[in-house]
Amino acid sequence: MQLRFWGVRGSTPTPTASNLRYGGNTPCLELRTKSGNLFILDCGTGIRPLGHALEKEFGKKPIKARIFLTHYHWDHIQGIPFFTPLYHPQNQFLFHSYEFYDGSVQQALEEQMTDPYFPVDMSTMRAHRHFFKIEQERIAYDELVLRSTRLNHPQGCLGYRIECDGKVLVYATDNEPGDRAGDEAVRRLADGADTLIYDAQYTPEEMKRYRAWGHSNWKEGVRIAT
Repeated sequence: MQLRFWGVRGSTPTPTASNLRYGGNTPCLELRTKSGNLFILDCGTGIRPLGHALEKEFGKKPIKARIFLTHYHWDHIQGIPFFTPLYHPQNQFLFHSYEFYDGSVQQALEEQMTDPYFPVDMSTMRAHRHFFKIEQERIAYDELVLRSTRLNHPQGCLGYRIECDGKVLVYATDNEPGDRAGDEAVRRLADGADTLIYDAQYTPEEMKRYRAWGHSNWKEGVRIAT
């Protein structure tokens, strides 16, 4: 499988000159399988340039993708209104994430575009849209096998283990270490992975000031990987 990072920032976009090396968009990862199937992880502002690239690549041909959201905090969904392939009727997108409290995946995504927060609502998106609930489980999608587990983050977050084309990718954003059961679940998720994408929002020194904010540091990522 091929990976491309379209956004790696957290909380807010950071479009400054000092951030050009890694980019300033919030999380979005494109995954392509050998057979050409398209999967998208998170819909931060990075999904906007991804949308432009897909339209240039596909032209008038339909675009189909499965989208896996880790959670519903703004930095992981705020690019959806600006993902232009969603506005074309020939395209199809299948959204997957957990249900929050008494709300569905569809409700969570539609509400950020309701009056007075956005000029148009999600009904203006003419692409075929489908919404699916997933929890801590193992599911097969096409040639990809996905396993999800809960991470330690306010309002919830899912970490994903993706097995495809003989490789293993683990995508575990927004996770605070310190809970024994949660830490063990993350280690199991990452066991034997070829690529681990992990939360390193803070330095180890900063972590002391931001307890219970739901984030981690690079040292914890190294500990999980080794």
